[in-house]
Amino acid sequence: MLGYRGPQLGLLAAVGAGLLLTQYGQFLRAPVQARQHFNTDALLSVLEKLLALALVAGLLAGGQLSLRAYVGARLVAAGFTAALFLGLLRRLFGRLPHRWPRRRLAGRLLRGSLPFAFIALLYGINERVDMVLLERLSSAREAGYYAGAYRWLDAAMMYAWTVLPLFFARFAHAAARPRELRRLLWVGQRVVAVPLLLVVAFVLFRGEVLFWQFGHSTAPEVAHMALCLKILFLNVLVNAFFAIYSTLLTGTRHQQPVSWLVAFSIGLNLTLNLLLLPSFGAVAAALNTLVSGVLVSGGYVWLVARRMDIAVPWHLLARLALAFGLLCGAWYLARTRLALPWWLEAGLMSACFAGLLPLTGLVQLRELRQLRPGPQKG
Repeated sequence: MLGYRGPQLGLLAAVGAGLLLTQYGQFLRAPVQARQHFNTDALLSVLEKLLALALVAGLLAGGQLSLRAYVGARLVAAGFTAALFLGLLRRLFGRLPHRWPRRRLAGRLLRGSLPFAFIALLYGINERVDMVLLERLSSAREAGYYAGAYRWLDAAMMYAWTVLPLFFARFAHAAARPRELRRLLWVGQRVVAVPLLLVVAFVLFRGEVLFWQFGHSTAPEVAHMALCLKILFLNVLVNAFFAIYSTLLTGTRHQQPVSWLVAFSIGLNLTLNLLLLPSFGAVAAALNTLVSGVLVSGGYVWLVARRMDIAVPWHLLARLALAFGLLCGAWYLARTRLALPWWLEAGLMSACFAGLLPLTGLVQLRELRQLRPGPQKG
């Protein structure tokens, strides 16, 4: 239907197999995490990427790097890592029993995990459908512009996707205690948002420096990618404020409305893409992503306000918005009044933002004092 043929389908099958092996490796890491072998888990979390990087570097040095070779390297890295994880589990926990679980137990586990699997599937579709439609409805060139910008969104959101699961577990544990949920929400709101606000401000004012490796691209092409990047990072800004509410809802057994919200955002994104991509290309894809993100985030906040016994911390959201606005104002003055290298400017604005956090009440002085080591007891 999308026009893919034999060789392309083979590559898609290899990519799919690599993703399955990667997910199996994540499953095998779960017992290591449950036993709190955090140092081992930290090493395992980067092992596949390091192995893939080494294989790609070898292909690049030998002049053999191509799309097929790259996909093959990722598949080999995923397979080797999954096998290594399985061997490590046997070493840590002994011989693993190879028997099917009882039907009733397996059914209960599958039913319990189905909402989360559905949400993960929807998120995956929502993330990747833009590039496929852009390449099919517009051009491979426009898809390349969008991909060049989107990879930086992926990199920035890795922070959120690393931190949010920690709060998911805490939200689930405190689901019946509204006061503790409120305290966790206030902490999580700041932990997720504050670093991303600084990153978004950097991209809005200095995003073009992130395309330093595109030496063969023309200035208009880099400017086009930078525009897409800035629009996409407005979506990061939205996630900085509101992604924690999705985690709160899914951690407190509100998976079904979250699934419907994500499905609605996918439908809206697809509709906008079909209407706008043929004429406006990568910029339209970025704008569609932003519009969908804003609407689904508003839905998260509405659900928390309507279905949960905790109030939305509007005062905290206002303080975050104030800190971000002041940071952008200071950055604008630095860009227009000072002629600084980008790295010095970024360092100066980071220091400025650190000063804004206590001034806006996002970080309290008593919280900073609690971080100081206490007096040593003799």
